[in-house]
Amino acid sequence: MKDEKLQKALARMGLGSRRQMEEVIKAGRVSVNNGPATIGDRVEQGDEIRVDGRQIKYTAENEKRRRVLAYYKPEGEVCSAKDPEGRPTVFERLPKLTHDRWVMVGRLDINSTGLLLFTNDGEMAHRLMHPSSEVTREYAVRVLGEVTPDIARNLTAGVMLEDGMAQFEDIKEGGGEGVNKWYHVKLKEGRNREVRRLFESQGLKVSRLLRTRYGSIVLPKELRTGRFLELDKKEINTLTDLVSLRPRHGTGLHGAAKEKQERIKNKPLKARRTDNRSDKRSGNAKPKSSASPASRGTRNTRDRNDKR
Repeated sequence: MKDEKLQKALARMGLGSRRQMEEVIKAGRVSVNNGPATIGDRVEQGDEIRVDGRQIKYTAENEKRRRVLAYYKPEGEVCSAKDPEGRPTVFERLPKLTHDRWVMVGRLDINSTGLLLFTNDGEMAHRLMHPSSEVTREYAVRVLGEVTPDIARNLTAGVMLEDGMAQFEDIKEGGGEGVNKWYHVKLKEGRNREVRRLFESQGLKVSRLLRTRYGSIVLPKELRTGRFLELDKKEINTLTDLVSLRPRHGTGLHGAAKEKQERIKNKPLKARRTDNRSDKRSGNAKPKSSASPASRGTRNTRDRNDKR
């Protein structure tokens, strides 16, 4: 029997969800060994798979080394592979892969910062993002306005947004005062701008948003803005346990790559600034300056969260 169903293989390789791949197959856009593919076809190592004429390098699931990156997204980067407006994207600073690709786990809007996960395992990414998995995301949020006990109860009980009911699993004060008041909130789904929209439903505005945790992975304290760290085998297996995926041979870091990662953890690389390309094109690039009080507040808030 051949190794796995075609739609599952395409989803695992990061081309989309299984349902999306089924639609692509139905539309006649996929071929296997030069013949038209149908839903339910099975494929194995050595089969020639093409999507829209482009050959897809197939590797059996149990032979592919599972990798995961933790990236500290800065403000100003777009969560997409390419941006029609020419803005910098989160993919530009990731290591290049040969015959493989990074799949982003969840999104953050252009003004949000913090933890983003990337993996070369499309099935893993799909499960981590799917609402049915109920994987917890945690955020440090600076809010303009007072979060009263009544508002906190509303936000944890659930409020109706334009795309349905939404709620925080938990909301706690995170320190600060006045316009620098922080809160820590938890969600079990990741709809577009959901954290911001929940607060806006109560007449409050989020002025800073930092994701500090996704599932079992906490934003590493040694990770600086615009940098990434690759997770080790134990961290990856803990993450896959959350979504009922079996461990895979060769997962994580080995040899020189592992030694390099340890050196980075012991001596963190400096933060990298996000290019303002529109400013550069117009000749209005801003001079570099030291961290603003707002960015220092974000760092202090995250450090407090790491100690919790």
